[in-house]
Amino acid sequence: MGIKPNLLIKNVRPVTDKEKGDYLIDIRIRNGVIAETGEQLDQDDDEIYDGKQAYVSPGWMDMHVHLREPGQEHKETIKTGCEAAAFGGFTEVACMPNTNPVIHTRDVVEFIKKKSAELPVTVHPIGSVTKDRKGKSITEMNDLKEGGAVAFSDDGDPVYNSQVMRIALEYSSMLNMPIINHEEDLQLSRPGHMHEGEVSARLGLEGTPSIAEEVMIARDLLLAQFTGGHIHVAHISTKEAVELVRRGKERGVRVTTEACPHHFDLTDEEIEKRHFDTKLKMHPPLRSRQDVNAVIEGLKDGTIDAICTDHAPHAIEEKEVEFIYAPNGIIGLETAWSISVKQLLKSGIINLQTLISKLAVRPREILSLPVPVIDEGEKANLTIFNTDEKWQFTKKEVRSKSKNSPYLDQELTGRALAVYNKNQFVLNTLRG
Repeated sequence: MGIKPNLLIKNVRPVTDKEKGDYLIDIRIRNGVIAETGEQLDQDDDEIYDGKQAYVSPGWMDMHVHLREPGQEHKETIKTGCEAAAFGGFTEVACMPNTNPVIHTRDVVEFIKKKSAELPVTVHPIGSVTKDRKGKSITEMNDLKEGGAVAFSDDGDPVYNSQVMRIALEYSSMLNMPIINHEEDLQLSRPGHMHEGEVSARLGLEGTPSIAEEVMIARDLLLAQFTGGHIHVAHISTKEAVELVRRGKERGVRVTTEACPHHFDLTDEEIEKRHFDTKLKMHPPLRSRQDVNAVIEGLKDGTIDAICTDHAPHAIEEKEVEFIYAPNGIIGLETAWSISVKQLLKSGIINLQTLISKLAVRPREILSLPVPVIDEGEKANLTIFNTDEKWQFTKKEVRSKSKNSPYLDQELTGRALAVYNKNQFVLNTLRG
């Protein structure tokens, strides 16, 4: 574990968009580069990791996480967030700008890049669309890009002003970078504390209706079509939202989208079953079974391009309050693979190659980042994983600084065993 420029990974089954993981190979890494692949390679002087017939794929990427640093280190730091990412199988993440200060100037982008430089997980900052995320005037987008930003978003809040969004799409299109919008009509949604529907009515909680998400998506599709810009719909969660994106793609609009495991696994009924557990409170909220099924169908037919976590850590004391006062958000890096295995792979919705594409290939393509290749001469950027191991996700297994997961103390199936990136090998040994 740690710096290992030279390593021989034995007995792993490669999975890519072209390979199904149905044969075994060894991978020799020298100076962080794949020097050789083949069957039963000689050890030479290399240290060995025996994969014991686990799968290996290009390293996974989560294009939507909140690392909280700078400014909210009591929730998460770049280091602890990257530890959670590595445990979950991710070798790269893109972090949202709702920090303090906001990622709205080049110096903050460069601070994050420098802070994460020695970590085994590569961190790509996302710059804010507007200054201070106040929605009034756009940031110096080109300067942010030159500093290392890979996209623009005011996530946590939408870009509410349509003229500002139009200008942002026009500028970002010249830089060939997407605008990632938190799709929410604030006048329709607030002060909603969960999905508006039968469950919220029974519980007496003010709800956020699906239309609040869908109205903003419809607007952004029209603006993207008008400007030629690339709109990326963050954490899609409703049936009609999926249909809007599907129809937008059919019309040739430059639109991509992502879904979170909790939005294709859990429904609003869980809030009632678990007696207002605040670890079930997030935004967009958990929706109806109909919405969950639509998100799954969108993943199946390709309408939804990528799987992300929207990893949103909160300190224990922030979540241990009445449901209506709790902040939105859950951690998700450590459990994303297991939930995806359960809902998408084991159910036969999509195959392993497609699932890996949504975790490793499409996020990078959306952000115009190079996709790792398992081939001689390529930098080693790998995730080693299985799909059948059963394990308990207890607080001991949480690498995040925060513990706000709805999956705590549950038995999960499928685990990321190790990652290799930036000359570093991280072996994910269970603590329980």
